[in-house]
Amino acid sequence: MKPAAVLYAKDLPALQAFYEAALGLAARHAAPDHVVLESANFQLTLVRIPDAIASGIYIETPPRRRENVPVKLVFGVADIATARKQWPALGGTVDGPEREWAFEGARVCDAVDPEGNVLQLRS
Repeated sequence: MKPAAVLYAKDLPALQAFYEAALGLAARHAAPDHVVLESANFQLTLVRIPDAIASGIYIETPPRRRENVPVKLVFGVADIATARKQWPALGGTVDGPEREWAFEGARVCDAVDPEGNVLQLRS
């Protein structure tokens, strides 16, 4: 079994498209209320937020960072600078190069998905 995470989504199709295009995850299974995305070594399940709850959630454009959560997902990318250029067209953002740092032998930078979830990219 590979490491996995679950992320709740207001707009399931949009978030699925983002994670497929931005991070190369592929849909392994899809249903109206969830989709399972995978890479060779990670699984991300996106779950649709029920309409009664989602109707009270407003996602700004660009999305407001949701930083006050106890978990941050971390993804490896080939190049942070390339992600920084490509992600805005996909609905996400990557912090500027001045916000990068070194950690455990990798370059690291925070990013935001289309719903404001803060991610960490490592290259």
